[in-house]
Amino acid sequence: MDWHFFVQLSSLLVIVLYTVMVFRNVDPLVATAIGVVLGFLFNLSSPIEIGKTMEAALGSFMALVGLIIMLGRGLGEILTETKVSHTMVHKIVYSIGVNTQRRVKIGIVTSSVVIVAVLGTLAGGLAILAPILRPIAGSVKLSRPSMAVLMQAAGEEALILGPFAPPVVALLGVTGISYGSMLIYASIPIALVTIVVTWVMASRLQVQYAHETFPHDATEERFVPTKQQNTATIIFILAFIACVAYGLIFQAKTSYVIFVMLFLSILTGVVGGLRIGKVFHLLVEGMKKNFHLFFIFFLLGPMLDLVQKAGGFAALMKLFVPLEHFGGKIVLSILIGITGAFGMPAASAAVIKMLHEMFSPVALEMNLSVMTFAFSMLLATRITNFAIPGANMFAAMGFAESQNVKAMIKNGLTVTAVQILFLVTYSIIWH
Repeated sequence: MDWHFFVQLSSLLVIVLYTVMVFRNVDPLVATAIGVVLGFLFNLSSPIEIGKTMEAALGSFMALVGLIIMLGRGLGEILTETKVSHTMVHKIVYSIGVNTQRRVKIGIVTSSVVIVAVLGTLAGGLAILAPILRPIAGSVKLSRPSMAVLMQAAGEEALILGPFAPPVVALLGVTGISYGSMLIYASIPIALVTIVVTWVMASRLQVQYAHETFPHDATEERFVPTKQQNTATIIFILAFIACVAYGLIFQAKTSYVIFVMLFLSILTGVVGGLRIGKVFHLLVEGMKKNFHLFFIFFLLGPMLDLVQKAGGFAALMKLFVPLEHFGGKIVLSILIGITGAFGMPAASAAVIKMLHEMFSPVALEMNLSVMTFAFSMLLATRITNFAIPGANMFAAMGFAESQNVKAMIKNGLTVTAVQILFLVTYSIIWH
């Protein structure tokens, strides 16, 4: 290896520095912007080249993902305003009956999966769910820590099940696999393992913290949907299913999601009794709340492209090729998962993009199956939020009105251990 190789390898310091900054709670937008600047410096880019790079970034896949995330937040605002989200929760919870702790736990998991998958945001989904579920949990004396861990687990896994959730959009875009294949071979197995482990832990936490319950008022007025809210909900569900089916039949690309988000927003808003002006106002207001994410994704593409241009990923591949003699594809698959889980504390879609850029050359060289590659990337994004206490963990705890951080960490570490074991097992069997 000559000096040129080490110069190329040193460009990976951009990603290392980015990771360190995010771990030290530097604003992700600031960290990404610094990464882009360093990328330009490594490539000795001229002002004209910088302008062309940023122009290309506006039409990049990552910018598209950022726009979809913004539109998803806008749709969420409309579903909240029309009470469609609340109605879906009401139907799910009361259709199964809520007179036992077991049934309430099923209701929490089911409604969390559905709402978060539809909205594409864990915090936004749980914010809608919590006021409806807390009194129900109180009626059967379900503990706050138990509710909190169930909401986090179901919410985290919903983000890899919903067809228009950011991690799913990103994964399908970079790998080219079908949504159905992703569900069967990656998303559903990961979700089942996580939720089953958390279910067991929730039962143990219930015994341990049985005294940490919600106050219960039997006379408290509960949400009951109106006729119009019921109609809007039915129309939304049918339209959502139709959009998914159309996308699957005609093998629609990522850009199709833009139409879906706009179509569902307008249709649901109008049927839900909103004027068209109000619909667009809510759509824009929701998009504003995720504008910073759009900017992160807009900048992330150039940052990674500049590292690639500087030869960083090519140099990394040279380092990883010897893995073929030390476990080969099995070790590579595990390495992808571990790197994404513990080395990239960023938004899930961003992690998937970075992992793909870093490891796709060596994955092709070693003939790693696309599905195994996809599985490792997807599982990596799930491990992070259980292994490292962060926004999603504390959001679930807060919405459950729990202050028991210890219970959240207990569940988080248990889930992490099982997920890593699952990663190793899957890599051995399906490489």
